Amino acid sequence: MGLGILLVDLLGPLMEAVSTFLPGEFFPYYFSAPYLQRPLLAAIMVTVVAGILGCYLLIQHLALMGDGLAHVAFGGVAVGIVLGATSPLSYALVFSVTAAVLIHEMQSREMLTGDASIAIFLTGMLALGLVILRLGGGALTTDIESYLFGNLNLIDEASLDLIALICLVSLVVLGFIRQGLLACAVDPVSARVQGLPVRNIGLLFSVTTAAVVVVMVQVVGTLLVTALLVTPAATGQLLGRSFRQCMLWTQVFGFCSVIMGLYLSAEYDTGSGSMIALVAAILFAIVAITQVVVRSFIQSDENLN
Repeated sequence: MGLGILLVDLLGPLMEAVSTFLPGEFFPYYFSAPYLQRPLLAAIMVTVVAGILGCYLLIQHLALMGDGLAHVAFGGVAVGIVLGATSPLSYALVFSVTAAVLIHEMQSREMLTGDASIAIFLTGMLALGLVILRLGGGALTTDIESYLFGNLNLIDEASLDLIALICLVSLVVLGFIRQGLLACAVDPVSARVQGLPVRNIGLLFSVTTAAVVVVMVQVVGTLLVTALLVTPAATGQLLGRSFRQCMLWTQVFGFCSVIMGLYLSAEYDTGSGSMIALVAAILFAIVAITQVVVRSFIQSDENLN
């Protein structure tokens, strides 16, 4: 029995009890039906880890990192599909981890800036995937569209086990390097002077991000990875007065995006990945507009006084 299935067995009875209090005609089935409990748990696990990674990425001005690695993952998925692989995500994992290492090395050796290297891999690997699909006689089938736009309902037991394993390992790694990672993200020069292994920490963080991005592809799709990796973290930054507060707010907005997105997609028959991304963007807009309005009122009061 894999880790993901173990979680379903442990949390299944609790989720079934909660389902009786939930609104909607179809949404409660995500808590009561075993085949829909899997995608719900997968989305929550990925959201938790993605929120942590997103906070560190924003500090380092690497918001496009996830988007770039997701496009690289699509290139790996395309290769796996053309070769007839039973698990195209294994190819995506190899491609993304390799790209993450190369991007980090080019950046650390000052060959290219982070954004430039990410942009090159993003466009190059996406193009590679499309070309390979065409040469292999493939087309935009339902399976390929699910990797582009995400389809939670297609997550099976093997995929859930892989997602749970990667999320657990990622949390352990991030917990182990959290203090050094924050120091390196804020001021890498000072961290290097203090004797921290900046290069190794950055490489480990890049590989972890690549692995998480691969499992995110199945949740929200290649084109919408930024929705869970960056948008909740950006919303959390608007409210958080410290890094810890930012991290907590990120988890709140990420969880709300997933639950509200799944509810709306289930009730109105829309894509789960696109609806989660839309809800995350709307939450960001609401918080940003509210802050602008509040600040304008405060400035008006100060001017009157």
